[in-house]
Amino acid sequence: MSKIFLKLRENVLILGRQDSVHMVIISKYFFYRNYVGLSLWPFIILKEPELSHDRILINHERIHLRQQAEMLILPFYVWYISEWVLKSIWYLSTYKAYRNLSFEREAYLHESDPEYLSSRSRFGFIKYLWLTKQG
Repeated sequence: MSKIFLKLRENVLILGRQDSVHMVIISKYFFYRNYVGLSLWPFIILKEPELSHDRILINHERIHLRQQAEMLILPFYVWYISEWVLKSIWYLSTYKAYRNLSFEREAYLHESDPEYLSSRSRFGFIKYLWLTKQG
């Protein structure tokens, strides 16, 4: 597993792995509060370089990359934001809304399974729209 590092500026790195299709950007300036990872097609953006070794976090973000790809990217973001707004009103909490997004439910439930993406059905997040409330 060889890694290629490209330093863009002081606190931003791009890490591309030859054995994987994802690219990771490290930037401490990109995050709000306790959030440490984010997927913006085709990148995984992490708050700290050490997080690139967190297999559960990387798998969580890879699930989001798959969701984005199957929805042709832009519709994913429209759906994600729309669902978040509606659930923020429903739960009266932005954090509860985030934890109950169909995309997040799927990713949190399967982030520990490194084989999940190889067996995941297309649009797998749909079944998480109607699950009971979390967090």
